[in-house]
Amino acid sequence: MTSKQRAYLKSLAMNIEPILQIGKATLTPEITKSVDEALEARELIKINVLKNCFADVKEIASVLAERTRAEVVQVIGKKIVLYRESATKKKIELPLAKKNK
Repeated sequence: MTSKQRAYLKSLAMNIEPILQIGKATLTPEITKSVDEALEARELIKINVLKNCFADVKEIASVLAERTRAEVVQVIGKKIVLYRESATKKKIELPLAKKNK
């Protein structure tokens, strides 16, 4: 993912609300499944990590991205933004990456 594409996704993410919350149970198989389903339906999702979760937010983001084959767009404070292109319901058109001449 290019920096231009990441910036575009960040701008889209500013206007969406978190759809999932991760608490003290951190990453359960159910959370991972929910994230996977949400990514397929929406492509871009925001996740809120609650204060009672003591795991590192960046670590949670990277593990979730790995398990769901998604890209971490950004981690700010206790919020995670993930992106994965939907196989069936493509909604977001990313800016094209520039080709080297």
